[in-house]
Amino acid sequence: MKDVLEQYPISEKCPEQAVSASGKTINDLTLSEVLSGRIDAEDIRISADVLQLQARIARAAGREGLARNLERAAELVAVPQDIVLETYEMLRPGRLENPEPLRARAEMLRRDYGAHTIAAFIEEAVAVYQSRKLFRRRY
Repeated sequence: MKDVLEQYPISEKCPEQAVSASGKTINDLTLSEVLSGRIDAEDIRISADVLQLQARIARAAGREGLARNLERAAELVAVPQDIVLETYEMLRPGRLENPEPLRARAEMLRRDYGAHTIAAFIEEAVAVYQSRKLFRRRY
């Protein structure tokens, strides 16, 4: 196996690892396949494995914050987009009057999708919002 930094950019250095959520490799994603209708949205969604690889590369390059963001993104791959968007809306200051819906969302993400890091991130946000008194409905 190559040193993790030598794998960057993944699409050029190890395209066999650049696999979509549906299992298609980057080499499978061609214009002719798109035009023929053999490529759909799932075929171009990034996979959790690729995001984890990108996180390892970022960490090896000294980009810890980026690595953590990519790891959180990897957890979100399994979460339906409507839940991601609802969660985003819930996290916006002034959208909730109390922290309970966010606590429940964190627990649901942990329980139903194994998104432990995202759940902890939401719970941390709850603590910050409480300390800053951001739980008041403004919108």
